[in-house]
This record gives sequence, structure tokens and C-alpha cells, in this order.
Amino acid sequence: MKRFAGIFTPIATPFAADDSLDEAGLRSNVARWMATPLTGLVVLGSNGEAPQLDDEEADRVIAIARAEMPRNRPMIVGTGREATRATIAATRRAAALGADAALVRTPSFFKAQMTTDVFVRHYLEVAEASPIPVLLYNVTMYTGVNLPPDAVATLATHPNIVGMKESGGDLAQIAEYIARTPDDWTVLAGSAATFFPALCAGCDGAVLALAQLAPEACVKMRALVQAGRVDEARALQRRLAPLARSIGGQHGVPALKAALTLMGYAGGAPRPPLRAVGPQVVDILKSQLDALGLVEQVPQLQQ
Repeated sequence: MKRFAGIFTPIATPFAADDSLDEAGLRSNVARWMATPLTGLVVLGSNGEAPQLDDEEADRVIAIARAEMPRNRPMIVGTGREATRATIAATRRAAALGADAALVRTPSFFKAQMTTDVFVRHYLEVAEASPIPVLLYNVTMYTGVNLPPDAVATLATHPNIVGMKESGGDLAQIAEYIARTPDDWTVLAGSAATFFPALCAGCDGAVLALAQLAPEACVKMRALVQAGRVDEARALQRRLAPLARSIGGQHGVPALKAALTLMGYAGGAPRPPLRAVGPQVVDILKSQLDALGLVEQVPQLQQ
């Protein structure tokens, strides 16, 4: 059984006007996502601005999210750090706070030294020390390094490394990851722009920022592909693509937070050095949300 197959969303971390953690907003957001068909949540992912949080803030985010989630809804926590030792410490703290799995990004500062052997050693040490299952996290658009299929094939043999998230759109590499790992190993897509073809290539689900805004549609996409209704899934991908591009490669986290605010969530401003998107982008986001019928989903009390 693939415990972490399904549709997850990497939740945004809302900040108050004074740049402190908006704890009430976070609670409200998580409760609302728990009313959707999402499999679970990813806390402290790239879209959660994880590198911008200190350890004390990160631990509070984990604790708040877990308190609002039923135990049967899995919570994956991003625990990747540059040092193996720091990654192990963050993973142990996340486990103590109720994480069901750790999503561990590739270290990347010393890019030239990030070889297959270095990656394998890093992840094996983390997996050996982790009290919870480990998911590899390849996010080349931010790290500038790539986790090679050779490394993934080796790491997939460790009993505490249960899967990975691949945030790139290289379908050939995704297919190689799937072909070279055990059948019970989970590969999750991380790019909404290539969500449909990644599912067709054999991904077991996804971790998508888009699923914060359109959880039902993202869950439906997976169900359509599983049912062999490929034409309907392709059409759904086309409908979702403009919004996916806006909150993905074009404008990133600032656009995601603006879209969440438009939908009545606690979005808030991104943490500097990131800056809020301008009015023109907000207008584009509103029209894209309107086109998908999402603005109407704002609860009456929050309008």
C-alpha cells in the first residue's frame, strides 16, 4: 500500500502586518482545507516560505497545523536543511510534533560537490536517524541541483525512504524515477503545469500549490486519469493551466498568497525579500479564479 499516494497541497504560511506568524489565520486556513477532499497537507514546503522561517516559527506552524488536522489526514513536513545534522534535527522535531513523514529537499549551496554519492550519503543518514518515513524532494527550479535517477534508485531500497516529490516538468526523468523504483514506492508530481502528463507517466498523485485554490479539481484530475478518462483530464488540465502558470513559474508565492486572499483565506503578504504582487497581477488572478468558478467559493462571513 502506498501510504502517501494522493493529492496534497504545500500550504502557504500566513504572516500578520508586522511580519509575525498569523496563527489564527493559519488555523482557519487548515480547517477549511480539511473540509475538502485533499489527501493531506504539506507544511513548510517551498510554497510555505520554509527557508524564510526560523526554527521556533517552523515548529509553531507544524504544531498549529497538526492540531487542526484529524489524525487520519496525513501531514508531511518539509525538514530539509543544508547540513545533514540540521536536517536530522529538524526531522526529529517535526516527528515529535506529529508529522507523518518528512519531505527533505536536496542540499544545494555547494552545487559543484552535490554528486550522486553525496546525495545518497546525506539521505541515508537522514533516513537512518528519522523516526518517521522520508520523502525525497527534488526542486531544481529553486535549488539549481538535480537528484539523479541513479541516486533515487539506490535510495528507494532503504525501508525508511518511501517516495519522492519531483517538482520539475521533465517527464522522461519522472518516468525513469518510476521505472527504477519499487512498485510500492510513491512518486508525487510537483508541477501543476505538467500535472496531467505526470499522472499519465505513472505518478501516484501530486503536491501542488494549485490544490490550495482548486482542491476538488486537482483530486478530480487524478480520478479521471485513474479511470482512463484521458480526454476529460486533458481538458481539465487546459482549464487549470492559466492559474497554475500564474502561481507557479510566473509569479510564485506572492501570487499564491494574493489568490488565497481573493478567495477569503488568510493569505497575507510574503516575507521579505519577497514582495506582494501589484494590482495588475491581482486583476489577472481574479479573472483566472472567476473563470474556474472559485471566487464564488468564498464563505459569506469572509466577504
